[in-house]
Amino acid sequence: MPRTTTVAAAVLAATALAASAATASAAPTQDRPTPEARAAGITEPGQAQMGWKEKATGPSKATSETTAVTAPSGVKGIDVSNWQGSVDWTAQWNLGKRFAYVKATEGTGYTSPSFAQQYNGSYNVGMIRGSYHFALPNKSSGATQANYFVDHGGGWSADGKTLPGALDVEWNPYGSTCFGLTQASMKTWINSFLNQYKARTGRYPVIYTNTYWWNQCVGHDTTFATKSPLWIARYSSSAGTLPSGWGTYSFWQYSDSPIDQNVWNGSLDRLRYFAKN
Repeated sequence: MPRTTTVAAAVLAATALAASAATASAAPTQDRPTPEARAAGITEPGQAQMGWKEKATGPSKATSETTAVTAPSGVKGIDVSNWQGSVDWTAQWNLGKRFAYVKATEGTGYTSPSFAQQYNGSYNVGMIRGSYHFALPNKSSGATQANYFVDHGGGWSADGKTLPGALDVEWNPYGSTCFGLTQASMKTWINSFLNQYKARTGRYPVIYTNTYWWNQCVGHDTTFATKSPLWIARYSSSAGTLPSGWGTYSFWQYSDSPIDQNVWNGSLDRLRYFAKN
């Protein structure tokens, strides 16, 4: 082989290696849970669950009210994620649970490997069930994540047994509390998710949040309450002050012992109506 050809080949190879190295260095790094998230058991992306911050230990907890509380009035239900794995749905039914929300997705890169067992299992035992999406507003647009959610189990149908999907928007387990977004940007992101979900399913999703986080990261815009029912997270004997705009809650997550405990603020007939309409 002529020397000029050998030199050219070497140059091309070196260029390719340099490009490869540049691409690798430019690739986004994997999200790393914060120390607080690790205290709540989150060791890798995808493990975030509803109310993770309330589950954290120590003085940085979202709320200091950790003692067990009596179940509020309303229809009993639970929410689950991959943390719970294969759930004994018959046992949960026998404990009086009549609805369940199941984690389906997180961002646009995670789907729960336990989703099918949990979503179908709760339905088969007779529960009214729905799915939820853990939002990562700093990763992609609200519309993009709404599409990912719907495409991976987050849909809704008017069969009376399927609850509208829930948008879990709360503390960031992988970085700054508000995901690096301003209140204006967060409002835009949430509206993008809500509107796209409605365009895909015909229903606005439920919003799951905590009043303290909402006030800090979203502010006091009252328009969200005209679209989405509220699922309030507060581990206490009362639901407390609600985010601006909502005069009442539809769901309340009031404890995580021994599994996330929730109530629907109404009768079972009203829950069936809510699922269908």
